[in-house]
Amino acid sequence: MPRSKKEERKTRKLTKVGKKTIAVTIPIEIVRDLKWKEKQKVTIKRVRGGVFIKDWK
Repeated sequence: MPRSKKEERKTRKLTKVGKKTIAVTIPIEIVRDLKWKEKQKVTIKRVRGGVFIKDWK
């Protein structure tokens, strides 16, 4: 499968996971840059115009 264009890799779809849960995939390049691991806890904060995700302390 050919690699998608850089602009297309920035676009993600929301996916329904359960009755009341929605998920979005994060590109692996971003996860690697942040050195996040699978099942790592993160905090999510609603901000003007979007959401803010950071590592859980």
